[in-house]
Amino acid sequence: MVRWHLVSLLMSCSALCSVACEHEAVDSRPELVVEAFIERMKGVHGDPERGRLAYELLWSEGREALAERARRATAAAGRPVGPGEMLVPSRFSVRFEPRRVTAESKGKWSRVTLIGDNPADVADVSCVKEDGRWRVVVEFPALPPIEQRQ
Repeated sequence: MVRWHLVSLLMSCSALCSVACEHEAVDSRPELVVEAFIERMKGVHGDPERGRLAYELLWSEGREALAERARRATAAAGRPVGPGEMLVPSRFSVRFEPRRVTAESKGKWSRVTLIGDNPADVADVSCVKEDGRWRVVVEFPALPPIEQRQ
């Protein structure tokens, strides 16, 4: 009898610990998704897996734009190119290290403000909630149509 209570107690403690130790999902709040996106972009530098992880945090329109670029790159390179590989780290730079992050949400849209040490160190990032998850809004320039030779 004592053995059963001990096993039951250990199982209960284990279940509580796993719930208490569970981390909040990076896309559960707009400020978390922006912080995660920045961290993931810092590590892209030619690593397709890191690029894929950053790509996953983009809004659907941004993912579609990168997917089209990847299709074109695949056709030109003659090898498969993933959409995450289209995220070019040299085009992404952090001007300052955010010290404070705030979010102002209205409906499915949110504006995340990153604040650094200096008064000029302020940046706003837009986010949108898609399928119950926050995504970072990055707008890419439109691609020109593919020219067809006759």
